[in-house]
Amino acid sequence: MGQLDFLVIGHVCKDLTNGGYRPGGTVVYSALTARNLGRKVGVVTSAGPDLDPGEILEDIEVVCVSSPVTTTFRNLYEGGKRRQYLYQIAERIGSADVPLAWRGAAIVQLSPVAGEIEGDMGDLFSSSLLCLTAQGWLRRRDEEGRVFPRQWVEAGELLQGIDVLLLSEEDLAGEAGALRHHLGVPRMAVVTEGSKGATLHYGGEMLHFPGRSTTVVEPTGAGDVFAAAFLVRLEETSDPCQATRFANLAASLSVERIGVASIPDRTEIEALMKTDSL
Repeated sequence: MGQLDFLVIGHVCKDLTNGGYRPGGTVVYSALTARNLGRKVGVVTSAGPDLDPGEILEDIEVVCVSSPVTTTFRNLYEGGKRRQYLYQIAERIGSADVPLAWRGAAIVQLSPVAGEIEGDMGDLFSSSLLCLTAQGWLRRRDEEGRVFPRQWVEAGELLQGIDVLLLSEEDLAGEAGALRHHLGVPRMAVVTEGSKGATLHYGGEMLHFPGRSTTVVEPTGAGDVFAAAFLVRLEETSDPCQATRFANLAASLSVERIGVASIPDRTEIEALMKTDSL
């Protein structure tokens, strides 16, 4: 188990569909995106016996905490809006589950989907480009499993050690919108806005980058593709503006296909970088 370029921590998920389920979750889409961009990727996750992360995450090193169940969602889209249900949650992931050899990864993405990561996890990665996709700390569910926004009261303290905070406008709905007051705490923050693009918060400024016009076939995972593409390009160039544009194009390609097969590679994205004027 050697050094990594890109480490993702969080739950792999089962996304229920009418025909069964597809593997999903930020960990899956982000890890596969980083792999497609040429990075050596590792994942720390938790799942039940009904899902083998190693089969999904080909050419990616995986540490999986044993769990009786796998985190399971259903996403329903109506009029461009998502209604989400969370039925099962796998075991939590602690600092002791992260291999020592992986704690110096160039890029680390903390990606809770159901509050499964310990709040002090970021303390392990003092030399890494450290990113948080915080949706899992902005959710609660009712007795039927339906997901609703919640205020993340610990945000101010935990974000102080974060380099990049990545969120969507959907993540900031309702009570979770209180997090807008903390967007200046990490070194930079990016809020994705679906087909409208993304807004970069950096150096006391807000810079909007419009989205590329495309035909949406399946939006699930686009924000996770954006996150990994942004981090890889940022680490390569140290230019958050170029990274936002690169990630916008990656996400726009990902919505044109279904499931993990939607994730683009570097050749596709860089071809668009040369021709797209955004």
